[in-house]
Amino acid sequence: MRIEDFGSGPPIVVIPGIQGRWEWMKPGIDALASRCRVITFSLADEPTCRGTFDATTGFACYVEQVLEAMNLAGLERATICGVSYGGLIAAAFAARHPERTNGLVLVSALPPSWRPDARVKFYLRAPRALTPVFVLASLRMCREIAAAHPGLGPAAREAVRHGVNVLRHFFSPVRMARRVHLLDRLPSFDVSTISVPTLVLTGEPDLDVVVPVRATREYLRLIPHARLERVERSGHLGLITRPQTFTGLVAPFVGEVTRDPARRRVV
Repeated sequence: MRIEDFGSGPPIVVIPGIQGRWEWMKPGIDALASRCRVITFSLADEPTCRGTFDATTGFACYVEQVLEAMNLAGLERATICGVSYGGLIAAAFAARHPERTNGLVLVSALPPSWRPDARVKFYLRAPRALTPVFVLASLRMCREIAAAHPGLGPAAREAVRHGVNVLRHFFSPVRMARRVHLLDRLPSFDVSTISVPTLVLTGEPDLDVVVPVRATREYLRLIPHARLERVERSGHLGLITRPQTFTGLVAPFVGEVTRDPARRRVV
């Protein structure tokens, strides 16, 4: 399995979203690596990952992939950070492996109760054939980019930069659809047992058009000791469009739970 290892300092493992490619998160990874040691990877069924994926095991492969990445990096413990779909992977890991988890960061994360809405079900009908429609629909993200980068020039440059990155590391609609279907047989794990410090990050409710903020906020009920922060002027792409703000919220948390063992278990 191929892992990416950046920076130095308190360790954090960052898990990508449903598109599966770590490269989509690169602005946030680079910013975070200025203050932390960041371990990341593409999801196990991505060819570039060179990982092991067993379709019969399904979602659990992604959870155990986090453990493999930590072992390859020589990390006994780390803060585990999951973005969107990766947030559900991170929560499952923290529930199953508290002895390896310093803290948990959930970024615009899917909650365990999430089920595909009408829009997602539409794309699931024919993932490959509907890819052009999906790409065109992604233009709705431009509103979030414009909020993060006021002014036509800055917003246009940011949109182009992100678009080029996506094209260079293009997603597989078939693998994305399979990842959604894997949630139909989600392995049993109890989020309420998570006892490590937890940071829940969202964008602004009217700017996140991918995972509703109210869905991510479910973690505050499931993990009562969790702390909520918001990446202002962002929606679902805060670690991409506002990486320094994202890092300013996450890095102090990572440092705190790494330095203070007493904080690693919340009663």
